[in-house]
Amino acid sequence: MLVLSRRRGQAVLVDGGIRIVVLESDRRTVRLGIEAPATTGIQREELVSLVAAENLRAGARTDRSEWLAALPLRAGGAGGSAVGGPAARVPPRPIPRES
Repeated sequence: MLVLSRRRGQAVLVDGGIRIVVLESDRRTVRLGIEAPATTGIQREELVSLVAAENLRAGARTDRSEWLAALPLRAGGAGGSAVGGPAARVPPRPIPRES
């Protein structure tokens, strides 16, 4: 890992036409500006890690019965709801028939 000290307004050039500029810094944070070609993807590391973890979690449940068992439904089947409350117990309306 290359470690550099930079001050406000100073930049670092990276191969591929990428320029990283220190916009502002204080005791807690550093604001960086990144100039890169439109074809270069730039993501915050914590977001990439979060999406990867969520994708792994979502892929782990491939069996439908496991997914259904994880739902917080009330016992009793019909009329149950993950949300609950009186509105969840409204009986279904009949479907009109065409004559």
